[in-house]
Amino acid sequence: MRKTRWKIATALAASLALAGCATGGATTGGSDSAVQVPELDPNQQVDIVFESYNLAQAGLWTDTITGLISDFEAAHPNIHVKAQPPQSGGAAGSGTASSVQTQMLAGSPPDVAQLTFDTLDFAVTALKARNLDELVGKDAVQENFGGDHPFHSRAATLGDWNGETYGVPYVFSTPTLFYNSTALTEAGLPADTDLSTWDKVAAAAKAVTAKTGKPSLGVSCSVKGGSWCMQALFKSAGGGVLSEDRKTIEFGEPASVSAVTMLRGLYEDGVLVNADSATQYEAFAKGDIAIDLNTSALQGMFVSSAAKAGWDLRATALPAFDGQAAVPTNSGSVLSVFSQDPAKARAAWELIKFMTSDHAYTQISTKIGYLPLRSSLTQDPAALKPWADSNPLLAPNLKQLDSLQPWQSYPGNSYVQVDDILAQAIEESVFYGKDPKSTMQAAQQRAQDLIG
Repeated sequence: MRKTRWKIATALAASLALAGCATGGATTGGSDSAVQVPELDPNQQVDIVFESYNLAQAGLWTDTITGLISDFEAAHPNIHVKAQPPQSGGAAGSGTASSVQTQMLAGSPPDVAQLTFDTLDFAVTALKARNLDELVGKDAVQENFGGDHPFHSRAATLGDWNGETYGVPYVFSTPTLFYNSTALTEAGLPADTDLSTWDKVAAAAKAVTAKTGKPSLGVSCSVKGGSWCMQALFKSAGGGVLSEDRKTIEFGEPASVSAVTMLRGLYEDGVLVNADSATQYEAFAKGDIAIDLNTSALQGMFVSSAAKAGWDLRATALPAFDGQAAVPTNSGSVLSVFSQDPAKARAAWELIKFMTSDHAYTQISTKIGYLPLRSSLTQDPAALKPWADSNPLLAPNLKQLDSLQPWQSYPGNSYVQVDDILAQAIEESVFYGKDPKSTMQAAQQRAQDLIG
């Protein structure tokens, strides 16, 4: 994963000189005209390419998405979807944008693509994601966000840029603290141990580590690829990564540094595991660590692993810092249109509507574990209520939607490098003995130089 992200950063840097050819050199996204694309004739045959990073993940992810595409084609027999993972080889993160850019430079971008939220600025300003309000009309966009089970109000606007819609939020999670209740009880703790603050998490992890003799806590925020959830820790500590006017990097300020210092303390206490994100969640699934802060997209895998091994899987919300409220951010992605062909663009919009429908979220939530962004589905007896009532793991993730703050994208073409600078500074501060204050401040200055 780490090598892949550095390769992506290098590829992006090399291709930026060509980006003007792919993007026309403008500073805003959308089409050149506000003329809406026409509806498709039912007999009009259209082939489109759908790029999704979930298709780079075997098992539940791929099976669920390919099943939904089959359902879509059955409902739209004139639209034929070629589904593909990112062509850059990356599973998520910056690889989604670099894949679209590479194909765009070659003259054949995907018609619709799943892009992570940290790429939103770049997708709009450089890749020219289509302005959906112009493409199909604001009324149609808002109608899609509505319906019997409308999008949660904090989710609906996450794909907006300067008040207009460039992507429809698709799948995401809030930071979820999974824990092995069996391991906690074996360490002498209650099965429903209070893990609502980081001090309480530390105490529980110390008890388990004392029992097992090995680190018992995984925090995916602490390593590369975890920036979406690290932003939640910064905000929960009273800090952030970027000023409100999007001009100033802030992750070296005292409040943000305090979050890094907290993680450093957990590592020095011998409870925080030093491993990449994949190794962390695999260790939790195997029962090798007892507590893991991660995305709920792993819920299906954890449920299966716990059932096979016979341990009790539970989940709770993002822990808070003492005296402050926890501030969850979102992981995940939007669906954006890149086709300039009117028929393909209309077909792409039809696919987006289907993949963010009641039916799609019913499948995505129950089979993978992502949040149903149409949250009232969990109150509908004919939809997700029976599943939600029988699945206590969903509750903390769903409740955090009410206090969600967005995963921020960095401005400019160097957003990948900024994220890598931050991730490296966090790892050096937490795991490799560097002073958190000076390391994070130096990283902030380097990042500031990149965004101008």
